[in-house]
Amino acid sequence: MSFVYGSFLTVESLTQNITIKKNVSFNSSKLKSGNETHRIELKWMIFLSIAKNRSKAMQRSGDLLVQQRFNSIFAFTLIFTFVLTGFGQAPSASSRSGNIRSAEQKSTDTPKKVVKVEDIEKDIAEALSLIERNYGGAKALNYNDVMKSSIDSMLHTLDPHSNYFDAKEYEEFRTDQSSRYYGIGATIGDLSDVDGKVIATYIKATFDGAPANRAGLRYGDKIVEVNGTSMLGKPFADVRNFLRGPRGTPAKLVVERLATGKLETVDIVRDAVSQPSIGEYYMIRPGVGYLAMRGGFNQTTYAEFVAATRELRAKGMQQIVIDLRDNGGGLVSQAYRVANSFLKRDQTVFTQKGRIEGVSDQYRADNPTPDRSPVVVLVNRNTASASEILAGALQDHDRALIVGENTFGKGLVQNPFQLDYGSMLLLTIAKYETPAGRLIQRDYSNGNLYDYYTEGGSFRDITADPVKPTGVESRTDAGRVVYSGGGINPDVPIKPDTIEIERARAQQKLVSPIFAFALDLVVGRVKGFESYKVLKPILFDYDITKTDFPVTPALFDTFKSFAETKYKVLPAQLDREREFIERTLRTELVTAAYGSQTSGQVFNEYDDQLLKAIGLMPQAKQLTVDSSKSTAKQQSPTNP
Repeated sequence: MSFVYGSFLTVESLTQNITIKKNVSFNSSKLKSGNETHRIELKWMIFLSIAKNRSKAMQRSGDLLVQQRFNSIFAFTLIFTFVLTGFGQAPSASSRSGNIRSAEQKSTDTPKKVVKVEDIEKDIAEALSLIERNYGGAKALNYNDVMKSSIDSMLHTLDPHSNYFDAKEYEEFRTDQSSRYYGIGATIGDLSDVDGKVIATYIKATFDGAPANRAGLRYGDKIVEVNGTSMLGKPFADVRNFLRGPRGTPAKLVVERLATGKLETVDIVRDAVSQPSIGEYYMIRPGVGYLAMRGGFNQTTYAEFVAATRELRAKGMQQIVIDLRDNGGGLVSQAYRVANSFLKRDQTVFTQKGRIEGVSDQYRADNPTPDRSPVVVLVNRNTASASEILAGALQDHDRALIVGENTFGKGLVQNPFQLDYGSMLLLTIAKYETPAGRLIQRDYSNGNLYDYYTEGGSFRDITADPVKPTGVESRTDAGRVVYSGGGINPDVPIKPDTIEIERARAQQKLVSPIFAFALDLVVGRVKGFESYKVLKPILFDYDITKTDFPVTPALFDTFKSFAETKYKVLPAQLDREREFIERTLRTELVTAAYGSQTSGQVFNEYDDQLLKAIGLMPQAKQLTVDSSKSTAKQQSPTNP
């Protein structure tokens, strides 16, 4: 079997500077409330002005087909993303320039001259020489950046998903593939003053078995120094960069303990930190298990899936919700194996069609005892690549009810070509189709990358009615109509929740007051609420209940008084944002007690898309019945 390597690219673009939550998506005058759990920090996203046929400052990844010659071909999908934001969020991708042209001009009345590779190489060499001798700008010439931009621009005249990785990017690419990063293994967050100025960065959570957890770091520990450099007043993105580093290197932290207020030195050796692709799983309702498969498909995804479903089965799971929202892809080998868990032997998972007309590879399930549980799959506009392969396979075989938004629409396959000096070229060589023969790739014929990643991607109008399919009509096993083009169309469209920009800004200003109040609560400094004190180490793998840290009316009123006094927040604003305050405050308390993964369960209770998906389980159950009938009919002998 071959493994497809998926490519998903998103341009984050705003028409104005705006502060928004990490789990909020911008569109026009609206913001979408998401549930990227365990993250409540807010980030700045800035306007990126991108000219036609240029892809300056973009997120990127690459779809690739890896062919291993051991009597079988293996392919995989992995998303590798660079995000350009202001204020030190992440490194930006190099800017892309226009097409390389031959120095010899062509007229309309002369025959076209075939430009040889040697001629292009001479032009490039001459251009570099001229730049080196004559460029008078402030920026020093960096040959790696120049060549990278040239190669990227060349590739993006072909399609949106062919890409070039320099040596550093390729190494990071390989690291991401391994489901881990190197650092101390902690979630951190800022605390700001009444004017919005960062005071300090704090530990919010540590991960089970990670260096930070082993060293005894806890929720609310203030990070004062890292390796002799003061961290006070630095935003968390800068502090994060100080904490991360190569495996085996030391990180000497000076922290101010929340419980005592005393300074302590903590010596930590950086190590590999697991990045699970299933961020959380638990029984969301009696008989209904929930798996948040939002972290992409990596080397451990299927093993995580097996372990999670086994544990949930032991707790009585009979129906499954698989959350693929914001899953940009990953190893298709892993997506295939998850699909294989639900499909009968010889059912097609996907088909790959290459450059040669009429040549295709079909990848079929081989599971003799597939899981027949009713399944709901939750998707959105950022569900892409390998996750679309999974959703499409389950939809075409009537094995899952697909709920949410139209997915991104990524259906191209790239092959990796190793270059000198550790770099790599990802070149589109094929496309894939769903079992019903659907090509889900969105149109990119106008060559405008900005339009490609915004018009139908993250920033398409979320307030509009669902996108009407325009592609070729196909049918599922049970005869339901599905369509090609523009991604996977959900069986049940559900619009995401939206909030106005001004309201999102108002909520952002409440994050620090909530965090400051939570710090007092977890150490027992709030009179009358000493029972909220958290002294014990983090209890991982805990399923919360309604009785865990409830935000009662009395507690809300106490917070109101705190926010009015310490942060000068108006009472009317606090009353208007009561739900946001209750949700965020409870998330902080659950994080302190049970970790950042468990705290995602709090957000899920406010996630209308997810709650509606759970309510559709009877339809998913009926779909499972219809699937069994259609399969039996197909397998019955033909009457003479």
